[in-house]
Amino acid sequence: MATSTGLIIRQGTFSTLPELTDDEIRAQIQYGIDNGWAVSIEYSDDPHPRNTYWDMWGMPMFDLKDAAGGLYEVNKCREAFPNSYVKVSLYNPKLTKQTIGLQFMVQRPKHEPGFRLVRSEGPHRRIFYTMEPYAAEKPHGDRYED
Repeated sequence: MATSTGLIIRQGTFSTLPELTDDEIRAQIQYGIDNGWAVSIEYSDDPHPRNTYWDMWGMPMFDLKDAAGGLYEVNKCREAFPNSYVKVSLYNPKLTKQTIGLQFMVQRPKHEPGFRLVRSEGPHRRIFYTMEPYAAEKPHGDRYED
């Protein structure tokens, strides 16, 4: 998706849909719990697709039985980091899987400056492209303002 400032990156399941309501978030968390998946909440001010290590909000909730507890933690994270990206990860701990079963965004900053595509030339005239976030021009904590 292009904006006047650049390219907006969409990540995770449901990323092309409108923002999920709290009831829809609760339903997705309950779906994960019903499948035996652990709930984890993460936040970041660097949503680059190669940044897979976001900060964790608390510990993963392996023993959660009710999605209301997961939604409560989502809302506490949103409150603590109103200008950050927040996502829910549902981890499938089964021995043959051990991977993310479902992952989706639950908050984005009000203003997302986007990314720019940078073209560079390497050895033997090979062309390389990389994305740089406009927000990374500012230090952590100051990247997204109200």
